[in-house]
Amino acid sequence: GTIDVLDKLREFKPTIAVWGNIDGGKLRQECKEGEIFERGGVRVMITHIAGKPPKYNSKVLGYVKRYKPKLLVCGHSHILKVMPDKQNNLLFMNPGAAGKHGFHKVKTLLRFDLEVGEIKNLEVVEMGPRAK
Repeated sequence: GTIDVLDKLREFKPTIAVWGNIDGGKLRQECKEGEIFERGGVRVMITHIAGKPPKYNSKVLGYVKRYKPKLLVCGHSHILKVMPDKQNNLLFMNPGAAGKHGFHKVKTLLRFDLEVGEIKNLEVVEMGPRAK
């Protein structure tokens, strides 16, 4: 929601972020709608709204077909989900939600390593109840 959150993340670790539907002008100037990059030999695509595997929205599906990411990370639904998408040969991840806004009851995130072309050590981190 605010540029302060992005600044704090950048102070902590190198950060690649995309904007979402609650983000204002400063974040939209600082971030893109989607990102495709490679880390640890894994091509990664991140975006806010992707849809559900394997039936993504048309824009995301076009990028999936063109760039063939091994990992697709998205948000929007606030529903934690990790599942293989065999049709598009990728792993789909939605980390849930870590913020104060939304209908989620528990704040969650995903932590994992990208090494030698593999996604390893995936864990769900629960950060306690969402503040009301």
